[in-house]
Amino acid sequence: MVITRIADGIWRQIEAVQDAVSETLFEPVIRLGVTGLARSGKTVFITSLVANLLDRGRMPGLLAAAEGRVEAAFLQPQPNDTLPRFEYEKHLAVLTGQTPHWPDSTRAISELRLSLKVRPNGLLSGLQGPRTVHLDIVDYPGEWLLDLGLMELSFEEWSKATLARIKTRDSARDFMALAGGVDPTLKHDETLAQDLAQRFAAYLSAARLAGYSDCTPGRFLLPGDLAGSPVLTFAPIPTDGASKRGSLHREMGRRFEAYKSRVVQPFFRDHFARIDRQVVLVDALGAIHQGPQAVEDLRHAMGETLSAFRPGKNGFLFNLLGGKRVEKILFAATKADHLHHTQHAKLSAIMEALTREARDRAQYAGAGTAAMAIASLRATTEAVMEHDGTPLNLVRGTLLDTGKEAAFYPGDLPADPAHLLNPARAGAQKWLDQDYQVMRFAPAPLTLKPGDGPPHIRLDRAAEFLIGDRL
Repeated sequence: MVITRIADGIWRQIEAVQDAVSETLFEPVIRLGVTGLARSGKTVFITSLVANLLDRGRMPGLLAAAEGRVEAAFLQPQPNDTLPRFEYEKHLAVLTGQTPHWPDSTRAISELRLSLKVRPNGLLSGLQGPRTVHLDIVDYPGEWLLDLGLMELSFEEWSKATLARIKTRDSARDFMALAGGVDPTLKHDETLAQDLAQRFAAYLSAARLAGYSDCTPGRFLLPGDLAGSPVLTFAPIPTDGASKRGSLHREMGRRFEAYKSRVVQPFFRDHFARIDRQVVLVDALGAIHQGPQAVEDLRHAMGETLSAFRPGKNGFLFNLLGGKRVEKILFAATKADHLHHTQHAKLSAIMEALTREARDRAQYAGAGTAAMAIASLRATTEAVMEHDGTPLNLVRGTLLDTGKEAAFYPGDLPADPAHLLNPARAGAQKWLDQDYQVMRFAPAPLTLKPGDGPPHIRLDRAAEFLIGDRL
């Protein structure tokens, strides 16, 4: 076993060196990770981004496209033969069909390679022909990203922090009623362990629906072929005192460590550690609608998210020696089309504030970070309506639940993000002076001109930040 692990490690290092040499001397590769917390729109983001890179008429904010230096873009087989291909054509079809609807959400990791033929710019542009730049997009659930924060925690630390965080949540009432009466020193009982795990998984599902972001362990929500296995049959329990051999405490801790080593660590080693650009999509409007507790949970989750990255600058020697750093991280508040454009700057400012601590740590390590408000696929139009003599800026679209057309005013976001974050930090139960509403809109029927991708808001600026410097 030891010899096998050593050989596997050596082979991985050889592969890393081969990849680094190939990318540096021949065709560069940008590995873009796309993830997001609950209902943030990862699938729509990737589908619209790829469609708008293939047909760049709506991408003026991407400098290489605006200058006409992107001569061609085409899809190719992804380099990793063991990963499912991101189903771009299928997702685009459901978004642009006669009766468009939102595609299914991300439930596992997938990959797509988009290759761009780009003419260089600068003084030597006339002496060089176009080169090919590969964009490898890796799609993975945001819950898996948050799982990386578990690597530095013991079972006791995780249990204590989790129980303290969820004890007042209505969605955790059933689980806490059982976990609060557990004696961790008693002999391990598999029936009790399964009951605890099932109730904890039910809590995580309810918490995600309620707008909470820190829903770990992520595989409890997306178990796949691990469903029912011991590696997913644990839960946080009171753990005061040392664990005894054969006790519930000892077995739960063992399974927690197995989850880290058998599930989380392979994802980090095989996929996450190879990413050099990252976008984290966030449904900030959904959290604001749910209330101060959801906003504070989101702020905490953003900090946990960034702790999973190794931010900094990449260099040839660093890559050659097997290292990899995330050079740029974009935190994007999605669904900006649910607001009138006059409120987009406020949403961006709130996103900046939510990620301030996390971004400061990344920038200190040399990574470029940004926060912005975007809509991967614009589903609404804007309108103005008089109300008591005052004009209201509205958005109009087709309601997802009823199929009816509606004009909607979500409430006025504060110009100062502290008006949201301070009550959230203080543990407020609800907003005192405002009621923020969120409606769910269906995608609008599209008629695209030749050369145009789907309509969006600031997707071109997001692309410029993430990959513009490499084009």
